Amino acid sequence: MTMVEKADLAEPNETELAAKIDAEQVRMERRRKIEAFLIPTATVVSLLLIWQFGVRYFEVPMYIAPAPSDVGAALIKQFPLLLTNFWPTFYESVLGFFVGNLAAVCIAVAFVHNKTVQKAFFPIAVFINTIPILAVAPILILILGPGLSAKIVIVSLICFFPTLVNMVRGLQAVSPQALELARILSATKSEIFWKIRLPSSLPFLFSALKIAATTSVIGAIVGEWVGADVGLGALILDSSFNFRAALLYATVFMSSGLSVILFASVTIAERLIVRWHT
Repeated sequence: MTMVEKADLAEPNETELAAKIDAEQVRMERRRKIEAFLIPTATVVSLLLIWQFGVRYFEVPMYIAPAPSDVGAALIKQFPLLLTNFWPTFYESVLGFFVGNLAAVCIAVAFVHNKTVQKAFFPIAVFINTIPILAVAPILILILGPGLSAKIVIVSLICFFPTLVNMVRGLQAVSPQALELARILSATKSEIFWKIRLPSSLPFLFSALKIAATTSVIGAIVGEWVGADVGLGALILDSSFNFRAALLYATVFMSSGLSVILFASVTIAERLIVRWHT
């Protein structure tokens, strides 16, 4: 048998082996996706069952801890009320999220391009961040009134600092070799910023935006606690004072759902924009 004939006989075996490897990789990937869905789902279902059984078994009063079935019934029965209060909190969270993060990005760019500005104003930003938001909220309500403006500023403040720190770090996380090469090629500051600094900072920025997406809802609810008669925060206070525990838990779950929606939106945007980063 010649070498050519041996090669012809070996080729189908190699092709078959490659096909088996590809099929195995597909099965492993499918298994990972199924596990990624089933494990957290099973955990949540188990916790809900334990909660339901514990409340019923120990006969916990409903005004202290309602069972998941009671909370679900409140979600269905009071859904129009929950939805009415959902939209104000949604608007406050989204507007404050954009305002706070936009301000943080602009100031981070100024810090990176001017060290004097960074030395002058970064300690002030740190000091503002150390003030509890519950202490700042009443002051802002007094200054701006109980309208939408105060809520947006509160949300902006709670989103501002994490984005500022991460954006500064991301803009500075450029290899010296890349900057030196850009200077050798006579690149301008704007070209260095748009083509080197900004792309390298995007993973850091989206990490901060994921944090801000959840904390923005907290800021909106805190603002509604201090001065508002609509919104999920106001509904939480009303349910607490009137011992409507099932509605209270349903409102908390609604707030959590809003945080999940904003977090998922940022995650999707990151996958669409930062395609080169694993």
